[in-house]
Amino acid sequence: EVQLVESGGGLVQPGGSLRLSCAASGFTFGIYAMSWVRQGPGKGLEWVSSINFACSSTDYADSVKGRFTISRDNAKNMLYLQLNSLKTEDTAMYYCAKHRAPFRMTPVTALGVMEEYNFWGQGTQVTVSS
Repeated sequence: EVQLVESGGGLVQPGGSLRLSCAASGFTFGIYAMSWVRQGPGKGLEWVSSINFACSSTDYADSVKGRFTISRDNAKNMLYLQLNSLKTEDTAMYYCAKHRAPFRMTPVTALGVMEEYNFWGQGTQVTVSS
């Protein structure tokens, strides 16, 4: 059974930092691209960042580029997202998501298509507030 378990969320002041983690199990983690997706209050799902299986390619939404960093450790089946210079607009539930196709990276133009992802974690809440 595929399982994705996020952790690391919490309450932080604007300008602060958090590191989110996603522990993966139940599939061959190292052959799939992975993404972080978030959902803010009253908003739909928003793709945030992706990393390919070989850790050689990453993509970021314009809203987080330069502030967030995605990484992974295939030996430990772990996915990470470093969130720096946090803004109140970053308040959301953050989910890690497994890409549907092995070995292939989703084209940038399709990263916002939620059908591209076939498994999701339960999410970890990030709240940015003074």
